[in-house]
Amino acid sequence: MAPKRVLTLWNDEGVNESDTSVLRKKSTEFKTPLDKEAKQEIQALVDSFACRDDASGLAGPQIGINKRMIIFRNKTVEKPKKKMSPDDYDVLVNPRITQARGEKVTAAEGCLSCPDIQIEVSRFPEIKVRALNEKGEKISKRYLDFTARVVQHEIDHLDGTLIVDYEGNLYYPKNKQALIDKLFK
Repeated sequence: MAPKRVLTLWNDEGVNESDTSVLRKKSTEFKTPLDKEAKQEIQALVDSFACRDDASGLAGPQIGINKRMIIFRNKTVEKPKKKMSPDDYDVLVNPRITQARGEKVTAAEGCLSCPDIQIEVSRFPEIKVRALNEKGEKISKRYLDFTARVVQHEIDHLDGTLIVDYEGNLYYPKNKQALIDKLFK
């Protein structure tokens, strides 16, 4: 399946109204057991993510599918591989954070749907998640540090929450000042 375009809140011309309406909508759960259509939607997410070397994770709404599914790199690597194998990522369907531990850590986050910016966001350093894998099997996994941050970020997408909704410091390239002024002032 061909990778799908990643939706963005804005482009150089301004706000993307149609993309924004999808990104801001709360996603619905998959019915279980997963049917053929569900498996095709999950595969669309995998295909859209696996060809990217510029992303740590991706959520269904970011490719226009408002279903509760996320995918992310399960290993922290200095230089991501262009061609990923299934061992390099986790897919979580209908994910739920069942436990969050530790004192929140603040760090700058970027997002494919909020191009050209980073915002400081506070997240838990350890989480436990219950979900289904891409085959529809129940799983429970613990994630730490950077991977825990990515999972929390992607689950935010499922609720229509984006990094711009956080109060942290905003970082952006100087050549984007006019666009940032238009979007955030």
